[in-house]
Amino acid sequence: MNKTIFFLLIQLVSHSIASGQRPNIIVIFSDDHALQAISAYGSPHIQTPNIDRLAREGALFRNALCTNSICAPSRAVLLTGKYNHLNGQIDNQTSTVIDTRQPSFPKYMQEHGYTTSWIGKWHINNTPRYFDYWKVLPGQGNYYNPDFIQMDSSKIRMPGYVTDIITDEAIGWLDKNQKENKKPFCLVIGHKATHREWQPDIQDLHAFDNKAFDVPKTFFDQYDNRLAAGHQLMEVKDMRWDWDNKVNMKGIPIYERMTESQKAGWNEYYDTANKQLDTLSMDANEKALWKYQRYLHDYMGCVRSLDRNIGRVLDYLDKNDLTKNTIVIYSSDQGFYLGEHGWFDKRFMYEPSLHMPLIVRYPHKVHAGKIIDQMVVNIDYAPTLLDYAGIAIPNTMQGKSIRPLLESMQPISSWRKSMYYHYYEYPEPHRVMPHFGIRTDRYKLIGFYDQHVIHWELYDMKADPDEMNNLYQSTDQKARIKQLKSGLKQLMIQYKDQDALTILSAKS
Repeated sequence: MNKTIFFLLIQLVSHSIASGQRPNIIVIFSDDHALQAISAYGSPHIQTPNIDRLAREGALFRNALCTNSICAPSRAVLLTGKYNHLNGQIDNQTSTVIDTRQPSFPKYMQEHGYTTSWIGKWHINNTPRYFDYWKVLPGQGNYYNPDFIQMDSSKIRMPGYVTDIITDEAIGWLDKNQKENKKPFCLVIGHKATHREWQPDIQDLHAFDNKAFDVPKTFFDQYDNRLAAGHQLMEVKDMRWDWDNKVNMKGIPIYERMTESQKAGWNEYYDTANKQLDTLSMDANEKALWKYQRYLHDYMGCVRSLDRNIGRVLDYLDKNDLTKNTIVIYSSDQGFYLGEHGWFDKRFMYEPSLHMPLIVRYPHKVHAGKIIDQMVVNIDYAPTLLDYAGIAIPNTMQGKSIRPLLESMQPISSWRKSMYYHYYEYPEPHRVMPHFGIRTDRYKLIGFYDQHVIHWELYDMKADPDEMNNLYQSTDQKARIKQLKSGLKQLMIQYKDQDALTILSAKS
């Protein structure tokens, strides 16, 4: 037989086998994980070998962006593929209750033969639906000895550290599913880490002893010509000494739920580390810097546990011959501030909180080590899952599958050139003004609105990557502002954000 024909036949047979076997899907979805805390993204603070392994073996997106940088709304977007003004979860408030009966990716997967499961942090104000199995944290959950809500609505407290427990439960479910069910599966592993109040596992407390974390050059930002940035209440200097900085914790709930053994390990570290406070005479800047170092220590400790447990999941897939036909996606609900502009938390449309980590590994289809710079948005996640499951993407979903970006060897010229953002939650808890905006590859126009007017900000992210210089009043930017406002309006129309259109028309 001709060698060329032989190899063509081999490829056809291989393709037939692969295409006949629908992939399993695991989505590992953490909370508040900043790109600055992932070494695959160039972190100056920490090494994350297991997340880095995913990036080496899959594709890393450098411009994955969220529609609304806050926890519950981002999860609602993950489920529905729709902006929050349409899916109903615009903020984190308990009064905002999403209708989980609306179409979502697990609904379509169930209907098309997938077994679906969500384990860990859920943080949507309604009971999970369209999952064959779920076991979730109530609300934000706790780091130590967390409670879980089970499918019969009962609540159970589980001893240990939350990231370990969620991973134990996820691997336990995978084991059980492998033995009892031959259908392809879709599992979401929702982690509490790295959410406030950043309680590291005992074993990670000493991991950064004697390390001085790099301080961002914008840490003492004065917010010149940026009204909303100066209006917020999320500066590191204002962190709580007890909950946030682990000073005098006795009596507060997150400490008192620990066992005596856990408290002993906790006290051994923090009582010793806090003794230096008695010998320091700090001015306001020195106090802010001390809090920053404690914040980074605790945050990075939570990252270590998260990365370690991601490694456990990858090892399980390897040992059970599941790696080749399982899509593994790592992402977080949004980015986070690690001292940039003097902040913690998220919410703003500025780059550190707008960006989400996104890494996708699928050995059958995705070239290892691929770097993708084109702009994706979290409305794209649900359509992508359906696309890879061989399910038609419903027209109710506003995103589009990123499969072409993952599998193409060249950038796709027809891909989106701009994205739309809309944040709502105000005034509590951090007094970040509601705003909407448009981001292109280079420019960003943000409109912070109150009851009277829109406060506009324009940034050239190439010349000013830290977004310190608001160009909106610059006379040489008038044409660009007009163009961006027109683009913003078109995105509002495209994504059916009628309330935003009304605000734009009434207050501009």
